[in-house]
Amino acid sequence: MERDSECFGSVKYECMTKKRLIECVPNFSEGRNADAIRRIVDAIASSGEVYVLHVDSGEAANRTVVTFVGEPEMVVEGAFRGVACAAEIIDMRCQHGVHPRIGATDVLPLIPVSGVTLDECVALARGLARRISDELGIPVYCYEAAAFRPERRNLAVCRRGEYEGLKARMATEEGSPDFGGGNYTERVARSGATVVGAREFLIAVNFNLDTDSAQRAHEVALDVREKGRPKREGGLPSGNIIRDRDGKAVMIPGTLKGCKAIGWYIEEYGIAQVSMNITNIGMTPLHVAFEEVCRAAQARGMRVTGTEIIGLVPKCAILEAGRYFLHKRQQPVDVGERRLIEVAAESMGLNDLAPFRPEEKILEYVIEIASGKRGRCDDK
Repeated sequence: MERDSECFGSVKYECMTKKRLIECVPNFSEGRNADAIRRIVDAIASSGEVYVLHVDSGEAANRTVVTFVGEPEMVVEGAFRGVACAAEIIDMRCQHGVHPRIGATDVLPLIPVSGVTLDECVALARGLARRISDELGIPVYCYEAAAFRPERRNLAVCRRGEYEGLKARMATEEGSPDFGGGNYTERVARSGATVVGAREFLIAVNFNLDTDSAQRAHEVALDVREKGRPKREGGLPSGNIIRDRDGKAVMIPGTLKGCKAIGWYIEEYGIAQVSMNITNIGMTPLHVAFEEVCRAAQARGMRVTGTEIIGLVPKCAILEAGRYFLHKRQQPVDVGERRLIEVAAESMGLNDLAPFRPEEKILEYVIEIASGKRGRCDDK
């Protein structure tokens, strides 16, 4: 089916400036120490004309996601300063949380926004990766479009074994970093490794369940994520995993294309969640992921109680969701922007854990506010 022209696979933003813009969304392995987070954000902002749009910290995940935009050179410099600061502040030997991670700066993607191509972001990412290795002594893996090896396009492959397995992994040819291989130094023991890449926009989202069982949430994640689950003998959870001739597990694909997901328990909320990255919102829109997780959860005797957007979400994804749910209610879809946002928030439970404020969560609004082009959310 042909998609609405307002929202498509490679998300393009209608920016309020003619400048060349890229977005950077580094994930730091610290979500509890407010002073440490502030220092990292300040280091990013010190690079010059970059706009820090959003800072999202999670205590249970022990992770902070920072979203900032600017001209390519300033963003790359800000990213480098953030990595350097995190390496000094965060000691991975003492770091623990429910989110997978490989280093103090766990993952750092560059994303084209305006006037910049993905290929240009690839070159910037690889240059940044080399600089992080050369100047900071931190090993770096390159992922997504910046990957040097096809299998490393997948973040999970780059992060395999997490921080705890990094020393042994670096000693192997297969696990050697793209930049900074060699000895596992005292610096590496403290900072871990970093994964740097270039990609198109993704939506990071958690679906809240009416259970506190991480295992039950993970079963739902296995049902829906593109990778799916290992095939087992007799189709039984306790059956042996069926493997191919190369010894790799045979997988039963999940129902959602372009989606990665795990299940976990968040102590601060007292609930389990299906935590998902929608890496292709043209293939799987946000509302489609929500509906499918609802279906899969119900099939296992659970209910989705709400949705938590991590970081920022493109406006087109929210407006498209609003139209979808109005159509589902058999109500007119030709309504104002504000109403579409309200319907999307209400239908997907975006206010379940905290208020969903469009001017703080919708990418285009945040950029406009940061650049002085917008006040509060307007009705259009």
